[in-house]
Amino acid sequence: MEFDEGSTIADLKRRLGVEYPRVEAMLETVVCAIDDDYVSFEQALHDGAEVALIPPVSGGAVDTSSALFRLTHEVMQPEALVDLVRRDEAGAVALFYGVVRNNADGRAVERLEYEAHESMAVAKMREVAELTKRRFPEISEVGVWHRVGTLEVGETSLLVAVSSPHRKEAFEACHWCVDRVKEVVPVWKREHWVGGGAQWVPGYKVDVPG
Repeated sequence: MEFDEGSTIADLKRRLGVEYPRVEAMLETVVCAIDDDYVSFEQALHDGAEVALIPPVSGGAVDTSSALFRLTHEVMQPEALVDLVRRDEAGAVALFYGVVRNNADGRAVERLEYEAHESMAVAKMREVAELTKRRFPEISEVGVWHRVGTLEVGETSLLVAVSSPHRKEAFEACHWCVDRVKEVVPVWKREHWVGGGAQWVPGYKVDVPG
C-alpha cells in the first residue's frame, strides 16, 4: 500500500477499515509492529516498512543462543531445553510445561491449533528472556520454546526453563517469565471442541510504546 509522507499507523488502520469493512471491528483490538517490533499508532510509516497487525496474543529456527528460543511444529523434548540452560554454578533448574487440557469454560476440548507471527515471536522470546535476567539478576540462563500447529490433548505447547544457583529464584523467575511470554509473544490459539465447533481464544491486549 502507498501512503503520503508523514502517514502513521493510525492512518493505515483507518484506510484498512475503509477498504476492508469486514475487518474494521477487529482493528479496535489490534496492536501493530513495524519490522518485528511493537509501535504506537502515532508511529510514522517509512518506505518499505513491513507492518504486522497483531490481535491480542495468547499463550510460541537455530546458533547456540537462538537454540534457547524456538518456535517449532515438532514435538518438544524438555530434557534438551534443560540441558541448554543448565550451568555448573546453577543448583536449580525450574521447568514449566504448558499442556493442552481437555476442557475450557465448560466445553470439552478435542484439540488446539496454534499460529504465530514467526520471526517476531522468536525475537520477543529473546526479549522476554533478557527482561527476566534484568529483573532477576541472580539467575543463570533462560530458554523459551513454543509449539505451533495442531496439538492434541496432553501434548506440550510451551516450555520455559530457568536455571539459578538457588531454587527460590528459579521458581520466581520462571513464573514471571511464563506470564510475560503469554502477554507479548505473538502466538494465538484456536480451540476445537468435541462434537464440532471452534473459536480463537481471546488474549492479552499488548502494551505498546507511546
